[in-house]
Amino acid sequence: MSARTSRRERLRQATLEEIHTAARRLLVERGSAAVTINAVAREVGMSGPALYHYYAGHDELVGAVTADFFRELAATMGQARDACAGAPVGDRILAVCRAMRAWAIAHPAEFGWIFANPIAPPNQRPDSARHQAAVRFEQVLLDLTVELWQTQPFPVPDLPASLRDQLTTYSATIGERLPPEAAHVFLSCWTRLYGLLCMEVLHQLDFAYTDLEPVFEECLHDLAGVLCVEYRPTA
Repeated sequence: MSARTSRRERLRQATLEEIHTAARRLLVERGSAAVTINAVAREVGMSGPALYHYYAGHDELVGAVTADFFRELAATMGQARDACAGAPVGDRILAVCRAMRAWAIAHPAEFGWIFANPIAPPNQRPDSARHQAAVRFEQVLLDLTVELWQTQPFPVPDLPASLRDQLTTYSATIGERLPPEAAHVFLSCWTRLYGLLCMEVLHQLDFAYTDLEPVFEECLHDLAGVLCVEYRPTA
């Protein structure tokens, strides 16, 4: 690669970062509807048509910015996991869950943005930055659950045929790292955790609670029981 090409690429990357920063600022300050091609272009001092040299359209821009958020959230969760690398896997799971909540509360607009659209099943994912980043995010808790299953298997239920068929397919998409029954426990825990977090971030429980941390910790306590790991409260 020539010095000229390298310099051009560095300038392009700097412009992309500026575009992403502008889109995030619009999202946080004015909401998702404000993140348009023309509005982002104005923020970075270029025309709308000029921004199309970087992204083919609004959907591609949204996908790229969403990938940034996924990477940031996954990195935050990974750092929490690594900070207690020598601890039992249950402690690392609790640390990752708490890190996810902390990031979501600190970045409600970004959290709402990344989960506004469903993550496609692994066998249907397009080769895009958004989906690759989403996969890395998914892997953080999945990897820990697989480690727990391999070292100290947790109790699993008998599944009716209607669930077994679906979860056998899901198990295959994750390389059969969890059998269908264990995958059901993992997804049930995730559904409860994520559902509560969405309710908190979207202020759906403000009518009853002014501080949902005790409720979140109660949820973690219950999930620790399901997974047969020790619940340790925050210091």
